[in-house]
Amino acid sequence: MLLNILLWVVRGLTLALITVSLLPEIPSGHWAIRLWEFPRLQLSLVIAVTLLLLTLHAWLARARKEHAVLLVALLATGAWQGSHILPFTPVWPDEVAEASAQTLSNQSTFKIMTANLDFQNDRYEEALEVIKREDPDIALLIEVDSGWEDSLAPLDELYEYREGDVRGEGLGIVVWSRIPLQNARVEHLVSERRASIFATLDVPGIGPVRYAGIHPVPPGLKERTPNDGGETERRNSRERDAELMLVAERVAEDADNRWIVTGDFNDAAWSNTTRLFKELSELKDPRRGRGLLSTYHTEYPLWRYPIDHMFVSDGFELVELDRVTIEGSDHFAITTTLTAAAKDQAPPDAPQEAQQDADELIEEGAKDASEQGVSS
Repeated sequence: MLLNILLWVVRGLTLALITVSLLPEIPSGHWAIRLWEFPRLQLSLVIAVTLLLLTLHAWLARARKEHAVLLVALLATGAWQGSHILPFTPVWPDEVAEASAQTLSNQSTFKIMTANLDFQNDRYEEALEVIKREDPDIALLIEVDSGWEDSLAPLDELYEYREGDVRGEGLGIVVWSRIPLQNARVEHLVSERRASIFATLDVPGIGPVRYAGIHPVPPGLKERTPNDGGETERRNSRERDAELMLVAERVAEDADNRWIVTGDFNDAAWSNTTRLFKELSELKDPRRGRGLLSTYHTEYPLWRYPIDHMFVSDGFELVELDRVTIEGSDHFAITTTLTAAAKDQAPPDAPQEAQQDADELIEEGAKDASEQGVSS
């Protein structure tokens, strides 16, 4: 009896794991489908547990053909999940080269912080102390509302340059910088409620560096108002996807310059959308070859994803990459120290198929924003 129950548990888990592993391959922006792009590490752990249960059953009940079929299915599913995770481990080559001692002796460095403060977090003074201690040259702070703006006022004395949009409901985004910000502006790429920051950094010893700070809408976010049936629906991923594609296109159009794009992408580092973002923009992820540095959720160690990002173009080397606790926030901050490196010529245009996929996402995102009455 117990062996039969164990076998049915293994069968059910195997079927469920195969299903949720394949769901993200469906070209849909529905939040319930895109959701399964996030927990690839967690699903890999469940696959490992299921393999142990299968081994136990095969040992107790004698191995038979069904065990082999289940084993192959679980190993294939595990390999699929692992193929997304492996590039973010030290066994993979570094995507952004480590700065050499010779480079550091000849080049200056600068430090960038990206931190989602959490608008519901009221541990203002502790968070401010973390920012002061880390002492970044550029600090992109997300979910800055009026309460945070008042508490972060001391930063205005430490940083000469500032740009951003202070708003409630987790929509605020502000950058403070010691490095001169040229042509700094706030833009609303897809939704009038979601601001992005664009500027040119005049980095000493390097020259102009294009900069973008973003915080697209998370899939699964509940709507502000109920629909005609009185139900509160959840947002799909297309507004987020469209914003990422628009930023990628802007980078590609200005590929002769160095670029830094950072923010809370509300998208996992290995997702189809983020990979398309990288393909279009030719930006590099310093996580690759080093580690996941999962940033959300701080309170649940077994349920974390890498969704806060810092991408760079060719022309940079990495000095340091770290994850920092922001007291009271549901996100860890990311700090990145960079130095200049030789920049290659502009990369070739993205494949036509990738551009077509991006255009479709932009069109769908604009349509969704229009239907929600928030189009920019």
